[in-house]
Amino acid sequence: MTETFLALIPQYGLWLVAATTYLSCLALPVPSSLMMLTAGGFVVSGDLRLLPTLAAAFLGAVAGDQTGFALGHRGGPGLIARLRTRPRRAALIARAEALMVRHGALGVFLSRWLFSPLGPWMNFAAGGAGLPWSRFTLSGILGEALWVGLYVGAGMIFAGNITAASEVLGSSLGLIAAGTATLGLGLWLRWALLHQHPDRR
Repeated sequence: MTETFLALIPQYGLWLVAATTYLSCLALPVPSSLMMLTAGGFVVSGDLRLLPTLAAAFLGAVAGDQTGFALGHRGGPGLIARLRTRPRRAALIARAEALMVRHGALGVFLSRWLFSPLGPWMNFAAGGAGLPWSRFTLSGILGEALWVGLYVGAGMIFAGNITAASEVLGSSLGLIAAGTATLGLGLWLRWALLHQHPDRR
């Protein structure tokens, strides 16, 4: 299925890129990251132009986020309960909810690019939990801009070698995630020590 999608890029171009990022934000199994990497390669070859490619991927992703948020808001807890019927989905939703509870709008931002498998479920969870639309939208826009820029840019740098681009991005994002977790733990430990001993600086 992935090869079929990628082979259609030269023919359908920007519409396919936009449709793929849109559908991926609704938790549908489409290869959005590979699509953007491949599109970046086509930008280098001259088959696609950079700014329209970035715009198509970005607008598709933002529209998908908004659709997921609206579905979650309209469906409320009932929709979330129905989505939890499968164990794997239930685990992803639980992780998305935990990220949102701990970090709020920052969690939405991080789920766009750093913890992207949680992104679609965060859309539903944020809408169902009543996260303010303005905070969700601003965080989503910033996160999607970073996600699109990273993947299309990597596709341009590693044009012709999508596997290498995917591996480099995966390793880099893994290091960022580990560093973020370490920093968070360090800040929490400092807060705990100061809370236990108020006179310490």
